[in-house]
Amino acid sequence: MSKKNQTLWVLIVSTALGYMPWYNFSAVLKYLADEFGLTASDTGWTLAAFQAGYVIVVGFTGWLGDRMSPKKIVLWATLITGVFSTLFVWGAQGKASIIVLRLITGLAAGAIYVPGMALLSRWFTPKERGAALGAYTGALVAAYAGGYLLAGHLAASYGWRTGILWTSLPAILAAFLVWLLVRDAPGGEETAGGGKEQGGADPGLSIPGGEGGGREILEAPPGGFAGPVLISASYMGHMWELYAFWGWIGPFLVSVALNGGMTPDEAVKWGGTLAAVIILIGAPGTWVWGFVADRKGRTWAIMVAGTLSAGAEFSLGYLYGHSLAVLVLVGAWIGFWAIADSPIYKAGLTEMVLPRIRSTSLGVQSVVGFFVTIVSSMAFGRILESCNGPVPAAQAKVWGPAFLVLGLGGALAPALAWLLRRQKQAMLMAGGRR
Repeated sequence: MSKKNQTLWVLIVSTALGYMPWYNFSAVLKYLADEFGLTASDTGWTLAAFQAGYVIVVGFTGWLGDRMSPKKIVLWATLITGVFSTLFVWGAQGKASIIVLRLITGLAAGAIYVPGMALLSRWFTPKERGAALGAYTGALVAAYAGGYLLAGHLAASYGWRTGILWTSLPAILAAFLVWLLVRDAPGGEETAGGGKEQGGADPGLSIPGGEGGGREILEAPPGGFAGPVLISASYMGHMWELYAFWGWIGPFLVSVALNGGMTPDEAVKWGGTLAAVIILIGAPGTWVWGFVADRKGRTWAIMVAGTLSAGAEFSLGYLYGHSLAVLVLVGAWIGFWAIADSPIYKAGLTEMVLPRIRSTSLGVQSVVGFFVTIVSSMAFGRILESCNGPVPAAQAKVWGPAFLVLGLGGALAPALAWLLRRQKQAMLMAGGRR
């Protein structure tokens, strides 16, 4: 196996283990809410705290990734994520401590993904990058699903602390895998193809429509930062929908299962399992859609995936009261399409900015994207509480307006991708396929 492929596969495995703590809180929420009196609004604040921690750190690590080894950043961040998630087992004693510990865990988790993206961008050429980053992003999905599945089952059988513990320790193992097996790309900005990149996607990319009707040679970013700003704004709409959906789909399904007559333990097991399935369905989607975007174009892929996910989001909450099977099918549809285009925003951005500011640009995009997840997670909880009163999420019956708000934000992603497609700068992406 080549060094670049070894690096990719080890990062996939370590990310799948290292990010398992992300949604273990959502998986065991029923028990935490019962023990500590958490309302839907409290849950929104806790989910938002993790996202806030991520945002605080992620921009700085993007800047740092341009100046030091991305491997070292990923290594230490993964280790600290595992340590503080493990401390939640004994340190969570009330609302305040729950929020603080989730905030600190989010701070550590914020230093994993973007440096990993930068590391892989240095190993893989632009033509390979969409698929590589898609596979890497798919590992995130596997981690989120694994956390839901394992924590939910263990919590229902042995208590929430056991569920949290055994979805936190894998992150410590992941750090050792990075230490032993991951390598930084040789030669600084050299790509796997062996050449130095001079621009974004392809050095000296020729774009039709230059002055005088000829072809002009553009160095990324041409025309300023219009393209990077548009793709990052589109990413904000995508993220508004995605992370709040993932954080709330488990509690939603637990509520549906309880409403259908299951016992609390059965509801937590089934809710965690089905949430894991819904999230995991998206894992191959990022990889497959990365290939599609490499061939059909970045903006085309974003417009299709964003429209299909946001459209279904409008109806999900209003189907509460129907059979669990119907809700799972709609949730699975959203689960596939909501994440399918996620790596495309990253790949497109790397193709429109200079290599020397690539990590910083990825960090800025992640900051603005994850910032809106703070707002959407809190907004979902507040809307849910305003429609149901100050009750735990498991007792809520009216979910439609909360999911509707996620769909409205998500619809911005394809709309802004359409605007980006009209920009000449979009030709820098995917070898001129916009």
